[in-house]
Amino acid sequence: MLSSPDAMACSRTCSRILGLSLGTTALFAAGANLVLLFPNWDVTYLLRGLIGRHAMLGSGLWGGGLMMFIALLSGSLAILGALICFITSGVALKDGPFCMFDASSFNQTQDWKYGYPFQDLHNRNYLYDDSLWNSVCLEPSKAVIWHVSFFSMLLCISLLQILLVVIHFFNSFLGLFCSLCDK
Repeated sequence: MLSSPDAMACSRTCSRILGLSLGTTALFAAGANLVLLFPNWDVTYLLRGLIGRHAMLGSGLWGGGLMMFIALLSGSLAILGALICFITSGVALKDGPFCMFDASSFNQTQDWKYGYPFQDLHNRNYLYDDSLWNSVCLEPSKAVIWHVSFFSMLLCISLLQILLVVIHFFNSFLGLFCSLCDK
């Protein structure tokens, strides 16, 4: 029977667990995005404006972080924030890191510049070819590992948040219907 006290207690317990889980994932998303602003724990890249647009967008901070805290008040903002973080992280992984690279291999001139070198690799995918990880990006060191690690983390966290919000919606409806049947 839907209106049993056990069903209501289960709904309340589930809500508490979901709230704590969303809060925890919000902190992890915000933390992962903050770390992306300091490649190799070096603040000089941020101060010189040499941070990629995906990290500067801060979707982990406001999409996966702040909006998840607001999610405790509004579920629609929560799903929006998690989706924005998920999409931005996926695009960031597709585009690759923002780093200094030798553009001469692309246009036959000696030209070191900052940009997204992996966007122009049409016949190779940097995610599957780890020989490119230390050879293309010259600065910051280990830029690809840093980028892939933290944007993958944001991608997974936002996917978990989407799942938790969907469960929260179902749990809320269950709680609503159980309380209606109880009256």
